[in-house]
Amino acid sequence: MMVRSRRSKKRGAVRGATGANKVLPLNQSIPLGIQHVLAMFAGNITVPIIIAGIFGQTTEEKIFLIQMALFVAGVATIIQTVGYRNIGSRLPIIQGTSFAFIPVMAPFAKAGLGAVFTAAFIGGLFQMWIGKMLKPIRHMFPPLVTGIVVLMIGISLLKVGFMYAGGGGWLMNNKPEFFGNANHLFISFTVLIVALIAHQKGKGMVSSASILIGMVAGYIVAMALGMVNYGKIADAEWFALPMPFQYGIDFIPAAIILMLFMAIVTTIETIGDISATTMGGANREATDKELSGGIMADGLGTAFGSIFNAMPNTSYSQNAGLVAFTGVISRHVGTIAGVILIVLGLFPKLGGIIAAMPESVLGGAAIIMFGLITAAGIKLISQSEMNQRNLLILALSLSFGIGMSLLPQFVAHIPDFGISLKLLLTTGLIPAGLLAFILNATFQKK
Repeated sequence: MMVRSRRSKKRGAVRGATGANKVLPLNQSIPLGIQHVLAMFAGNITVPIIIAGIFGQTTEEKIFLIQMALFVAGVATIIQTVGYRNIGSRLPIIQGTSFAFIPVMAPFAKAGLGAVFTAAFIGGLFQMWIGKMLKPIRHMFPPLVTGIVVLMIGISLLKVGFMYAGGGGWLMNNKPEFFGNANHLFISFTVLIVALIAHQKGKGMVSSASILIGMVAGYIVAMALGMVNYGKIADAEWFALPMPFQYGIDFIPAAIILMLFMAIVTTIETIGDISATTMGGANREATDKELSGGIMADGLGTAFGSIFNAMPNTSYSQNAGLVAFTGVISRHVGTIAGVILIVLGLFPKLGGIIAAMPESVLGGAAIIMFGLITAAGIKLISQSEMNQRNLLILALSLSFGIGMSLLPQFVAHIPDFGISLKLLLTTGLIPAGLLAFILNATFQKK
């Protein structure tokens, strides 16, 4: 009984800070802010590294993209936590680059990053509009529809995760005899195993930063095996200011359509993260104002990020989990996390350290993170009653989404209509998500 009492007192001391506007002492808020950064750091830097590999970027460009990802994540987070007028949830919502956009960015590797950032800017503005008009359309995205979308995101990313675990796309395409060799597999599985042990056996910050701990372990192994290119670190500058529009502006209709669709997907994700934050930190539902403001801030973060050469941003679910774990919902903790991210983004030398590690380090982390996205989709779907109507929606959506992505020849003779329709249909995500949305709206509930 004494042990239980002590635990209760300890938890109460932490959970006392439940007000979003409550300012905690710096000796509490700074460690909590660092914890938020640690929880999302690996995911935030993984996206630009993956995209840099897919788009064939140089080492210098990879470092630059990492720098921009950190800087923009910090600015976008502060937009969420501080807010301006109706923009911002004013909750500890941590923003970062989104894995969900990788499948829709990858097909435009030949077009270049200019097309991606231009489309992302338009998509961000569209998401802001959705946030402003949220209330009338909120019912159109039940767990069944959102779950199918999230599930397809995860399925689309699994191939990428294993590609990097084997050594990366460049190695697979140019030196296949070295792809998946013992060194790369040993590194990737070191990351995976260490991360799992840290998550399951660790407590507090160790558990929250398990992915990052696994990547550090993999990095050390890669150094021991002589697989780290230290020249990438030496070539990076110590300090650099963000530079806008480094890849120009390029309007490609197919890319814009994909980004508009992903704006809807990201909106769904953000609604879930905001709701999880308020429920876990304050035991209440999120208000319409918080949801609307949070979605608009999410869109503004993406639009701002596209100007400064950063991948589309979204709220990070792992940080919502941290709020639920600690019970601290103070938005000022989130603001501190945003400031830390901005500072990290101003020092490219850090980006050089990250860019120097082999892709197999990322692969071990990516297998876990992409698998979790897939599992999150299944969890969302399970919230819906599995009656005949919903089973049919699920079956048809997954059949067309997975089927056409596995056999792109199926749509080989369909006209493009100037928007690369064949490309859109073989993404997996687009046909599954749209079909789920349409069928849910048209099939009558019995």
